[in-house]
Amino acid sequence: MSDTLRPLTMGGQLIPVDLDEVLIRCVVYRFYDYIRADPLLAQVFNQRISAAEWPVHLEKMCDFWSSSLLRTDRYNGRPLPPHLNIPELDDAHFERWLSLFHQTVDELCEGETRTIFFDLARRIARSFRMAVAFHRGEDSLSITPLKADSIGF
Repeated sequence: MSDTLRPLTMGGQLIPVDLDEVLIRCVVYRFYDYIRADPLLAQVFNQRISAAEWPVHLEKMCDFWSSSLLRTDRYNGRPLPPHLNIPELDDAHFERWLSLFHQTVDELCEGETRTIFFDLARRIARSFRMAVAFHRGEDSLSITPLKADSIGF
């Protein structure tokens, strides 16, 4: 694909050649394999997503990341509302989510593509943490950065 046909990232740079649907699918599936095996996160996800619903959820997450990273417009949902109704969701969950995401992209991606994936994951975690705090009536301005939030490439 020529540079003139490649879309731009949210930051305005050309999407790297290695960032494509195949890579997004690999990242999503590996990441959720880690989540489903994680002692902290598996409980939260498996209480809300049945074994029969996982394939649909994974495809929805592929659509989300494709829309977010490749600007494909395949995802048209609202990812935040379901998270607002998880009473046990706290910083430990966001920390672990980011840590597992970092592990996944570190294993599967290189260079600029790793940075693009993880920058978006950081923005999502920050946004969701603030929204959850606000929804609960907590002081969202007192939220401090997560340790995993400071991981850089």
